[in-house]
Amino acid sequence: QVQLVESGGGLVQAGGSLRLSCAASGRTFSSYCMGWFRQAPGKEREFVAAISWNGGVTHYAESVKGRFTISRDNAKNTVYLLMGSLFPEDTAVYYCAAVDTRSSIVVINTTPDGYDYWGQGTQVTVSS
Repeated sequence: QVQLVESGGGLVQAGGSLRLSCAASGRTFSSYCMGWFRQAPGKEREFVAAISWNGGVTHYAESVKGRFTISRDNAKNTVYLLMGSLFPEDTAVYYCAAVDTRSSIVVINTTPDGYDYWGQGTQVTVSS
């Protein structure tokens, strides 16, 4: 079982930056693909970014490519999402997710169904 706890959300002006963190419990963090998703009111949960178990592969949604950076520190059991050039449209609850990829040929997932563990979410609000 893996528990995920997000932090770092808050209120920021358009054009600003925030760094989200997701701390994971468990000894097998280094074998997990980690993803960030977001959900705005009235909308479905959408993929933001993902990173493979060793950080060698990353993938971003087109809407955040070039503005957001996902990274991980396996020694700290933590994954990060650095968000820059924020727009009001980035306002949402941001969720961290994890899936064990030790027994899979897939090293990265971009859909919610591809993840087994979820955090409680952290609110990001971008004001115009």
